Parts: sequence; structure tokens; C-alpha cells
Amino acid sequence: MATAIPADSTAMRRAIALAARGLGSTSPNPVVGCVILDAGGRTVGEGWHQRAGGPHAEVHALRAAGDLARGGTALVTLEPCNHTGRTGPCSQALIEAGIARVVYAVADPDPDATGGAGTLRAAGIDVTGGLLAAEAERGNEVWLTSLARRRPFVVWKYAATLDGRIAASDGTSRWISSAESRADVHRLRAEADAVVAGSGTLRADDPHLAVRGQDGATQPLRVLVDTAATVKPGARVLDGAAPTLIAVAPDAGTAHLDGLAETVRVPRAAAGPGLDIPALLAALYERGVRSVLLEGGPTLAGAFVAAGAVDKVVGYLAPVLLGAGPAALADAGITTITQALRLDVTETVRIGPDLRITAYPHADYPHAEEN
Repeated sequence: MATAIPADSTAMRRAIALAARGLGSTSPNPVVGCVILDAGGRTVGEGWHQRAGGPHAEVHALRAAGDLARGGTALVTLEPCNHTGRTGPCSQALIEAGIARVVYAVADPDPDATGGAGTLRAAGIDVTGGLLAAEAERGNEVWLTSLARRRPFVVWKYAATLDGRIAASDGTSRWISSAESRADVHRLRAEADAVVAGSGTLRADDPHLAVRGQDGATQPLRVLVDTAATVKPGARVLDGAAPTLIAVAPDAGTAHLDGLAETVRVPRAAAGPGLDIPALLAALYERGVRSVLLEGGPTLAGAFVAAGAVDKVVGYLAPVLLGAGPAALADAGITTITQALRLDVTETVRIGPDLRITAYPHADYPHAEEN
């Protein structure tokens, strides 16, 4: 690829920031941002994919640019699509607008949509790919991962003290983290297709799992992993504020849940208690879930880690010490230090008095589809 033009890099970073505005509302489609520069290099149009089934980023940006797009440059975070689905092909829209150059960050790996770059080149448009690819891939990690692995992208979120405790020895846990951190968790929920918790969290906290305080947010699917169907009418997760799915074992009795929540039967884990995590994720994927926020307690988190089903970790560490009580992670099948799951920290941010750490498993982590 030729050396990037500074104006192109600046516009692509803006396009990546625009794409992020679609998080939580475009699933199962990717998030995409687009910036249009006129022939003189001035920004004349911006857009992002706002919702599944709606106009793509390029269309929004071209509408904003109008005739000023002719002879200009389109910078897009994802290769323009080349197929007709609920909307027309963006490659054709760019051609019809008279765009002279297209610069995209990430090639489209979807076999149903790829080929836009070739179509553009065949129309005489100068096309360059790969600009700020790593940044754009990180912004589209949910869609790219779910497409490659045919399962949802899983973010494990937890809140703990500096000594790693998620509750005191008597079981009390409200509140370890600050109000600012709890508000930030609602942002994570709003960006996810599903929020998952287990029966242990149900018994300890009676969680609600719905989004609060996020204007215009689409409520995620609330998923309760409850092997024996112990949840009872009156639980907050059954209140109707958001759709709820209860994952149970094949032999669990669920008559008491009729009319309160949908249930899905998932095979039991081959080893240990609980349900088979890859089978659970496959069932969620079949329901259109492409991203999961795992808010379960240490037992469920351990099962996900052991299954190779954690793609990202977001930990909120509070400046608090307890000295006793449950740890954030229970048995994850790790018995010696050489088996430790090593993480790459990508961000540390102060959230109120707390520290939010974002990290990803090393590339050699055996993801679920590789087990």
C-alpha cells in the first residue's frame, strides 16, 4: 500500500469514531463509518451505519455531501459492500455519486458482500485498502469475530476490590464499585445483544440485567444460565423490562415459567456442573445474538474461560480491601502457572474512584471453536 496521505489518515480516524456510534444498534451487521472529502480535500459529508436494515454509512455520507462528492474521496472503515440486501450496494452508490477515490480500512470478509473494491476499480475509481486497519478491526471486533467463529463475541465484565474479591465473606457486595462504574456498565449493556448471568448471581443479587440511563438504547436479551430452572416468578429478570431467555438443562422442569420467559434447553457440560458453554453460545448465535456481556459470578466466568469463550475482559477495580470473600474467577481448568491465561492490557481508565482495565487474551488462547 502506498504511503498514507495525512488528510486520509485524519478522515479515517474520524470515520472510525463515527462507526462507534452504531454500537448496539446495527447487529447482526457491522458498524461502519464514512467521511467524504471534496476534490480539494475538505470534509463535505459524514455518516455511519445507524441501525440494521437502514442506509449504510456511505449512503448517509453521500446524502450529506450532495454534488460536492463528485470528484472527491470516500474514506470508509469497511470495504464498500457489493450486494443487494435490505439496502442497495454501496459500491454502486459511490459510482453514481461520481466519487474519484475510495480508501477503506478493512476488507469485507463476508462472502455475501465482498467484491466492492473490484467493482469500484472496474468503474475507473482509484481504490486503496488497509488504511488504519488495526484500529478499524478493533472497532468492529464483534462483527468480525462472530463472522469468523460463528458464535457471539464475549466480553467478561466484573467488579472487584484491589485484592480481587467480588463480595465480602458474608456475601454482601453492594456496592464494591462506584456509581460511575455502574453507569459505565449500563453503556456496555447497551452495546451488547445479550447480557448473561448465572443462577448463583440470581440467588445472591436478584439481578435486573436491563439497561438504565442510556437514552435510546435497545434493550439486550437477558439470558439466565439456570441449569435446574430455579428462577421463580417475581424475580427481577422476569419483569418485562427487556426480553428474557432462561437456559436450562434438557431434563429441567419449566412449567412455572410459562408466560414469563422463553426457555432454551442446552446440553449439560461434559465435565463438571452446569451447561455446555459452546452449545449455549451456538444457541444464542442461532437467535441472532452476535455479542454477549457476561456478568455472571465466578463459577460461570470460570466455565466460560475454561471453554475458551472469553474474547475480552473489562474489570472495574475499586480502591477497597476485604481480605476474604469469593474471588472474581472460580475454577477455570487452570492448575499450574504455565497454564495461566495471559492478557494484553489495551486500556486503563479512571472511572470515578475506580480503575477500569480492558484486556484481551493472548493470541495463543484456545478459543472455543479450536477446542
